[in-house]
Amino acid sequence: MRIVMVSWEYPPLFVGGLATHVHGIATAMVRSGHEVAVLTFQHPDAPVDAVIDGVRILRASIDLPWFPDDQFVSKMISANHQLVQLSTKLGSDWKPQIVHVHDWLSGWAGDTLSALWNVPMIATIHATERGRNGGVVPTNGQSASIHSAEWWLTFRADMVICCSQFMAHQIADSFEVPAEKLATIHNAVDAALWTRSTEPEPTETAGPLIVSWGRVQYEKGFQTLVEAMPILRERLPGVRVVIAGTGSYRAELAERAQAFGVADLVHFAGFVPADELAQLLQAASCVVIPSFYEPFGIVALETLAAGAPLVAARTGGMAEVLDDADAGLLFAPGDAKALADAVTRTLTDAELRIRQTTNGLNLVHQHYSWDAVAAQTINTYQKVLL
Repeated sequence: MRIVMVSWEYPPLFVGGLATHVHGIATAMVRSGHEVAVLTFQHPDAPVDAVIDGVRILRASIDLPWFPDDQFVSKMISANHQLVQLSTKLGSDWKPQIVHVHDWLSGWAGDTLSALWNVPMIATIHATERGRNGGVVPTNGQSASIHSAEWWLTFRADMVICCSQFMAHQIADSFEVPAEKLATIHNAVDAALWTRSTEPEPTETAGPLIVSWGRVQYEKGFQTLVEAMPILRERLPGVRVVIAGTGSYRAELAERAQAFGVADLVHFAGFVPADELAQLLQAASCVVIPSFYEPFGIVALETLAAGAPLVAARTGGMAEVLDDADAGLLFAPGDAKALADAVTRTLTDAELRIRQTTNGLNLVHQHYSWDAVAAQTINTYQKVLL
């Protein structure tokens, strides 16, 4: 098949987990014999037109200075016409059978291309604005505009792909999408990028190292980890935390660390490249994912692939992955005491750590490969075409 994917981000342009998903599925489709072109936005370290890992990648400028930075929705609507213009570079003799858009940010371009080529549009909804707002439907401001754009995209799409049953229920409820228009296909991970190839060099350490990472936003729940640190300081001498990632909540999070008297234990590492992040996970005594909202929780798979002990909030798709897998300990989102208890148990029970990290590696390799996800997605395309 010939497939066009439209995505706001694609490596090396990373904002959240969307870039990783689109790269993983696109390259897996190419490996199985399909032709894939990705329309995305520019990055200073990437060419504007290239074939990488067999995928044709075309990049448009998002430099739109006539829109203020706080008018993000308007900026994206304007930028989408540049994504449509990229399609002319594919040539008049290259026509896809499917247009696949990822989240609302590229929905307008996908809808236009679907009409121009007269082919179906598939939409993967990776997260919703309602979910990021704690389940409350936003009624004003930018959040309300994003919610409306998501509703419109699910209405226009011929099929909507969700990464978990949790997300499928949320999308059906939020946007009145009928069940026959929804397909659930889990995320995956490239285990080779995270798996330890050699045993790490022994290092002297003052105490346990807890690692957490992701977009530093309120819904990622890093504040729960910060609030748990006074308890963990008493139980685990020398404990320290590294939080990797960037986001608008970082300043407030640093203030919370000061307020709880643990600023000396919490290090904000900022953006960490994937290879360095893999090394950090492999060096971690424990990884904590404290999110309030996780449509799937690909960070959990990356942790398991790195062989790191995992403590995660029981939320959304992440709970689906970990429930009954015995691959990590779960705690109630926002409960700092429960988080501290889970971390303490993980770091003081060697038998538990060995069993759960072994189960985690097996889970990733047996059930969460990009080749499997790509095959399921192609099958969804074929059902739509029929």
